[in-house]
This record gives sequence, structure tokens and C-alpha cells, in this order.
Amino acid sequence: MSKTDAGQAQDRAPAPILKSLIGPLLIFLLAVYFYFLAGQIDAPPSPEHLGAAFWPRMILIFLMVSCGIKAGEILLARRKAVAEGTPAGPRPEVDFYKLAAMIVMVVAGVYFMDIIGFPLSNFIFLLLFMRIAGLRKKGSLFLTSFLGTIFLLYLFVKIVYLPLPKGQWFFDDMTIFLYRVLHII
Repeated sequence: MSKTDAGQAQDRAPAPILKSLIGPLLIFLLAVYFYFLAGQIDAPPSPEHLGAAFWPRMILIFLMVSCGIKAGEILLARRKAVAEGTPAGPRPEVDFYKLAAMIVMVVAGVYFMDIIGFPLSNFIFLLLFMRIAGLRKKGSLFLTSFLGTIFLLYLFVKIVYLPLPKGQWFFDDMTIFLYRVLHII
């Protein structure tokens, strides 16, 4: 058996496929566990209310669907590589500085949400997170952050009736003013 035959046999082996599916599979299983755990949250006070378990369960369903989509992408890429007779390409390198910055952004966004309120915290978070992720156009950054924040405000405050942090000091007044301008309250 030549080196190329051995390499092709190794590429066709299920081990590399299973190895690349471990991440989505583990996240999927954790999401299933937390989904059932969220079912133990108190029932809604009345039938017309969604209840405290609705949004955690909805997010977990989306997470499970995302894991399924990612697993499908991995399998399709693998099939395409095998069909073309080329080994699956190397994984793209992870920029650990960007990853660390994004993790810090998530933690900072949650921390500052209580201080400066959800609207401003979310706007700044989206703006900086997308910039770190690589979006360079200032207009797109601003517009996406602005419209995304407005959408989330309407969704959570107006449709779901979920109280969001308004902030402290003058940020509380600023959030109430924004809610009034947008006819949310």
C-alpha cells in the first residue's frame, strides 16, 4: 500500500468525521439537557402569558437547530472533499486574540447592561463585536447595531413584555425617553 493509498484510506475513515462532529454534538446534548431542566421552571400564571420557561426553551431549540445545521455543513464538506478526491482542507486558524476580545465583549456587555441600560449596552456591544469580527464599513456597523437594538427592544419589551435593565443615574431616564420615542411604553 503506497503512502497516498494510506492517506486516502485515513481520510475515508470515520474517526476524522466523528472528531469534527464532537463539538456540535456535545453542545446539542447540553442544550437538550438544559431544555428539560428549563421545563422545571414555574408554569405561567395564566394561559395568555408565555411564562418564565418560554424564552430559555426557545433559545435552546434554536441552539439545537444550529448544531444540526453545523453538523450538516461538516458532513457536506466532507462528502464534497471525498467526491473531489481531495482530503478535507485544514481547519482555518483561530485568532485567539479576537476570540478573547469577543468573550470579553460578551462579559462586559452583560456587566454594563445593569449600569447603562439594555439599549445603550446592546448598541455598543453589537457595534464593537461586529468590528472585532471583521466588519469594517462604518455605515453598516452603525445601521446594523442601531436597527438590531431597536428590533430587540420591540421584541422583548413590546411583544414579550420582558422587562430589560434600564440603567442607573441618567441612563434610566434616557432609556425611558427612548421607549417613549419608539412608542414602546
